[in-house]
Amino acid sequence: MTISMKLSPLITLSEPGASRSGEALEPSPPPRPWLWRTLRKPFFLLVILPSLIAAFYFYGIAAPQYVSEARFVVQSKGNDGGGPAAALRAAAGMGLGGLGGAMSSGEANSIRNFLSSLDAVVQANEKLDLIELWRRPEADFLARLWFTEPERIARFFKHMVNVTLDPMTGVTTLQVRSFRPEDSRELAETLLISAEALVNRLSERARGDTLRLAQQEVEVAERRVQESRAALIRFREQEKELDSAGAVQAALVLRGQLEGALAQARAELTERQQFMRPDNPALQATRNRIEALERQISAERSRHTDTTANVGGAVLARQLASYERLMLEREFADRQLASATASLEMARVEAQRQQLYLSRIVEPNLAVYPLYPRSFTNTASIFLGLAIAYGIGWLLITGMREHAA
Repeated sequence: MTISMKLSPLITLSEPGASRSGEALEPSPPPRPWLWRTLRKPFFLLVILPSLIAAFYFYGIAAPQYVSEARFVVQSKGNDGGGPAAALRAAAGMGLGGLGGAMSSGEANSIRNFLSSLDAVVQANEKLDLIELWRRPEADFLARLWFTEPERIARFFKHMVNVTLDPMTGVTTLQVRSFRPEDSRELAETLLISAEALVNRLSERARGDTLRLAQQEVEVAERRVQESRAALIRFREQEKELDSAGAVQAALVLRGQLEGALAQARAELTERQQFMRPDNPALQATRNRIEALERQISAERSRHTDTTANVGGAVLARQLASYERLMLEREFADRQLASATASLEMARVEAQRQQLYLSRIVEPNLAVYPLYPRSFTNTASIFLGLAIAYGIGWLLITGMREHAA
């Protein structure tokens, strides 16, 4: 008897990832290289790769930029004189608290603002072709000037020209960058010439304003003198009296003489009445002389003081008051003219003493070594900035994930 046996299929252990239903398993892909894994890291894509691109640009593509530097001070010529010696003393004022350089800080700030303004760009562009200067063949595609509009040129100008003022010493430092050493020096020289012209205009305008105001005061005083003298002449012609003060003095003398004669006549009458008869002709003559003197004195008083007497004639009191007023006006006008003339002379001296000037301490130099672009500093700054930004972003994303979980 034959016994048949049915063998069951072999059972094998399933590999990881195999289907429980017994289906065939696909083989897992081979591990990728470490370089590929590194390149796909977010830190590499967001931090290292941009830093490498920046380093490639700064070290391999960026054109060298040459710096020309000049230094100057804006001073006013005082009692100690002017010139380069005074300017150097002002520049050396740092050890003395900077008193020497603070004489014209307002003008120095004006010059600094001018050198960064659109007017300076326009004036420099008239003498030098700034577009051509910053589009040299040596310039790279990122650093060169791409615009022709004045406002955009001015913005690029502020990037390539740096003007700083030391408030302690009053020294202004001018730094100009370009792609050729001679271009930097020429542009710095052009800007210094424009600054000197502006200082001269400011100084001339200040002197002109001071002298013009003083001259106007003199002209006003001269007109007042002329008007006062003309009024005095008209008064004399109207009153037909050259010297009213002298006429008054003569009238007073006359009145005094009449009053003296009257007093003498009265005394004589009193004396004669003591030994003469009342009907004596001598007494009557004395009385007549006293009455005549009294009428004469009364007439003189009425003529000199009474405004109702002698209608149409000159009343001495009014005449004297008008004459004194005119003489006082002429005296004041003469004093004003003398004061205005003295002020004009002082203004001229002060204008010459306070003349502004720009004195160069350091002439624009011809660069030998390019100081820009600062490749290492720029690359390191980009790397650190991106790394900090990446760290902050990673912390924010991690915190949001933990909060969501």
